[in-house]
Amino acid sequence: MDVVREIQTALRTGKVVLGSKQTLKMVVTGRAKLVIIASNIPEHLRRDIVRYCKLSRTPVYEFPGTSWDLGAVCNKPFMVAAMAVLDPGDSSILELAREEGGE
Repeated sequence: MDVVREIQTALRTGKVVLGSKQTLKMVVTGRAKLVIIASNIPEHLRRDIVRYCKLSRTPVYEFPGTSWDLGAVCNKPFMVAAMAVLDPGDSSILELAREEGGE
């Protein structure tokens, strides 16, 4: 599966929130179906997001690139350390959770 293409399709046709604060809020409220974090996300943010994802049973996928790379994939001129998929739209991005964690 081409992760970059699936992220872009989800951004175009689904509902996605960008940023670690918004992602954490969506996980805590139970609205996130998948969380994607950059490989270089600060450790305190990684720890918080992963902890709440485990509590809410939300799968986490670690994007293989940096937050600059994830921002570029999202067509944004800034870093994106974390993003939450609320609705995958036409993408099959939720299959990343199955591949990563075997759920």
